[in-house]
Amino acid sequence: MVTGLLIALIAIIAVVVIVPLLLLIWVFWEDEKQTQHSILRNFPILGRVRYFLEKAGPELRQYLFNNNTEGKPFNRLQMEYVYKAAKYKKRMIGYGSERDFENDGYYIVNDMFPKQREEMRIDQTPKIKTRLYKIENEKLFSRKEAMGDAEIDPYYLPDEDAVVLGKHTVRKPFVIKGLIGQSAMSYGALGDRAITALSLGLGMAGGTWMNTGEGSVSPYHLKGNVDLIMQISSGLYGVRTKSGEFSWEAFKEKSEIEQIKAFELKLAQGAKQRGGHVEAEKVTEEIAEIRNLEPHKTINSPNRFKEFSNAKEMLQFLDKMRDVGGKPVGTKIVIGNREQAEKYIQTMKETDIVPDFITIDGGEGGSGATYYELAASVGLPAFSALPMLDDLLREYGLRDRTHIIASGKLLTPDKIAMALALGADLVNIARGFMMSVGCIMAEVCHTNRCPTGVTTTDPHYQKALIVDEKKYRVCNYVIALREGLFEMAEVAGIDSPTKFSREHIVYNRAFREVARNDKSVLVNS
Repeated sequence: MVTGLLIALIAIIAVVVIVPLLLLIWVFWEDEKQTQHSILRNFPILGRVRYFLEKAGPELRQYLFNNNTEGKPFNRLQMEYVYKAAKYKKRMIGYGSERDFENDGYYIVNDMFPKQREEMRIDQTPKIKTRLYKIENEKLFSRKEAMGDAEIDPYYLPDEDAVVLGKHTVRKPFVIKGLIGQSAMSYGALGDRAITALSLGLGMAGGTWMNTGEGSVSPYHLKGNVDLIMQISSGLYGVRTKSGEFSWEAFKEKSEIEQIKAFELKLAQGAKQRGGHVEAEKVTEEIAEIRNLEPHKTINSPNRFKEFSNAKEMLQFLDKMRDVGGKPVGTKIVIGNREQAEKYIQTMKETDIVPDFITIDGGEGGSGATYYELAASVGLPAFSALPMLDDLLREYGLRDRTHIIASGKLLTPDKIAMALALGADLVNIARGFMMSVGCIMAEVCHTNRCPTGVTTTDPHYQKALIVDEKKYRVCNYVIALREGLFEMAEVAGIDSPTKFSREHIVYNRAFREVARNDKSVLVNS
C-alpha cells in the first residue's frame, strides 16, 4: 500500500516537475545555439514569451486594450453597429456618443424644423420577410437568444426617385430603388458560402445591387435574385481568351445574363493601385475555370489594361461595350489629385463620351490582399475626392450625364449621408457586408485561413459560415442602413436621401485653447 502510494507520488513529481524542467532545459539549449533570432540567443525561453505576445497582439488590442473608438480600420463601435443591425435590426445606443467632439470632423446639418415620417418619400411595399434575433436572457457569462420570423419595411425609393444608370445611353438602363449596394468582392477573395449568403440576402432586401468584383460572375453570385454589376479588371476575368486577350464574344454572352445590369471597368481601388492578387492556395479548379486561368497558381492582374493606354482610348472602348452589351458601363477610379481628375473629365467633354457612372474609391478602402505601402499611402480619401469630382463634373457641364458611386469605409447611415452630401449619388460597401456574414476583422484575408469562413476557399474554415442564417443578417443590415439614412434625411429637413447636397454638411474645426491676455479662451480655428 505504502509502496504504491510512493510510486504514484514519484510519478506525479516526474510529470509535474521533472518533465517540464527537462523540456525547459532543452528549449533553453535550442534557443541559445540557434542563429536566426538575436532575442532568443540572448534571452532563451523569455524571448518566446515576447514572440507569443507579439503574435497575439492584434487580438489583445482589439478585445482588451483599444477603447471603443481606437481600433483600425474599424473601431469597436462601428463593428458593433453592423452586428446589431444585422442580427437584431437595432441601432439604438444609450447615454451618449463616444465620438471625440474636440477633434475636427464632418457633421450633418440638422434643420430647425425636421420632416415627419409621413412627409417622407418612401415606398414601403412589399414588406420583407426575414428573421431577427431576440435576446431572451443575458447575463455576464451567458446569453440566451432565439431567431424568429419577422416582417419589416423595405425603405425603397419611390419609382419617381429611383436612380437610373444609362437612362439616355443604352437599350437596357439599370433602375435602382435604393442608394446602398455591395462593393466589389470576388469569388476567390471570398468563399462560395460568403458569396452565396450575400447574394441571397441582398436579393431578399431588393432595391440594391451586388458588384461581382474582378473575379467575374460565379454561380454563387447568381444564387439570389439580386441585380449584379459585373466588374472587369485588367485581368479580364470572365471576358478573356485563354491567351489573355479581351473577348467580345465572351462579353456579349455575359451581357445576355438577365441578372447582370451593368458593367464596371476597374482602373484602380483604394487599397491597391494595381491589378488584383490572389494566392495560389485560393485558386481552386472552379475559380480557375470561371476566370479562364490555370488552377493552383498565384494570380496577379496587370497594373492596367492592355486594350487602352489613355483616357480617350478607354472612353472609346467603354462606348463600344455599351453598344455591344446594351447595358450601362462605368469606371472605377481612385483620384490622386485635381489635375489628374480634370484631365479625365476634359477628355469626356472632348469626346462627348461620358461613363454611365463613376465609382470613386477612397484611399482608405480595403482589399483581400495588397501591399502595405499601397494601402497606406496612395490615393485621396473618399471625403476629399468626392467633392473634387462632383465640382469638376459640374464645371464641365457633365454632372447630369453620369452618376457617382462612392466607397471607402461608409458602413453606417451617418457616413453614407455625408458621402451623398459631398456629391455621391450611390454608395458601395464591402467590409460592412463582410461583417454581416461573420467577419471579425482578423486581418488574415490573404492567407486563406479566415477563422469565420468568409475570406477563404478552404472547406475546413468555410464550414463555420451557415448560409441559411447569414443571409438574413445581410438582408437586415442593408435595410437597417436604408432606414437610418431616411432618418438622417428627416433630421436634415429633406423628404428623400436623394436630396442630400453640400448645404447639408459642415466641417467643424475643433476648438483649441490659446493664450490671450494671460487668460485661456476658446476660439474656433
